[in-house]
Amino acid sequence: MKSVLITGCSSGIGLDTALQMKARGWRVFASCRQEADVRRLQAQGLETLLLDVDDSAQIAAAFAAVTEQTGGTLDALFCNAGYGQTGAVEDVPRQALRAQFETNVFGTWECIAEAMKLFRRQGHGRIVVNSSILGFAAMPWRGAYNSTKFALEGMCDTLRHETAGSGIEVVLVEPGPVATRFRPNALAKFRQYIDMEGSVHREAYQAQLNRLQQEGDAAPFTVSSAACAAVCVTALTAPKPRRRYLVTVPTVLFWYLKRILPTAVLDRLLRGAVKGQGK
Repeated sequence: MKSVLITGCSSGIGLDTALQMKARGWRVFASCRQEADVRRLQAQGLETLLLDVDDSAQIAAAFAAVTEQTGGTLDALFCNAGYGQTGAVEDVPRQALRAQFETNVFGTWECIAEAMKLFRRQGHGRIVVNSSILGFAAMPWRGAYNSTKFALEGMCDTLRHETAGSGIEVVLVEPGPVATRFRPNALAKFRQYIDMEGSVHREAYQAQLNRLQQEGDAAPFTVSSAACAAVCVTALTAPKPRRRYLVTVPTVLFWYLKRILPTAVLDRLLRGAVKGQGK
């Protein structure tokens, strides 16, 4: 039976991917950073692990636990754990930026490094990384998150060169708007780190708060987490996977617009895409 380790499975894309991969007959190790979420997923019939990707010791322990149960093998790693820190570049403090990179980039990087030890030894493996439309098309008020996703894209593009011909495949999934708990989590981080009242962007931040607290879809062309997970499953299981999977209409649109439009024109369109979320 093929096996996959998935990070960030407490809800949304990670959880739906875990359930769909299990339905495909894979042995799924679904990891979460909270004990309560681990127990909840166990009740859903998943094999679970406690894994906070900010913690190097937990990363090492998770891979040790997986290999102990599989006899030393792993077929795939899906790096899904992450969150979004909103706020203008000038207002995001170093502490918030460091925390954003610890989870989205450094944790992902370290998980991949652990998986590579197994993949090199067995001569095959697949790494799928959940990036974003914001990994190639930066939008306002998301500087920290944009930067982490751009970093993941650079890491994966580099790793793809370094694994060429090895039997190890590296795949990026680039979603646009997906219905998950992303907004509530982003709202908590915004309130934790951003001095809204003391910022020149106060008016824009109020629009951001309205968006983050909005019920239902906050953007056109939003897809369900299950629909995005189906693409992640394809990325994990296709015999010959693409290098990138573009998810949602906005992602496809801006992928091609970035290649044909002058930067100044693209900038106007990207600002227009978040019209109503600030100046």
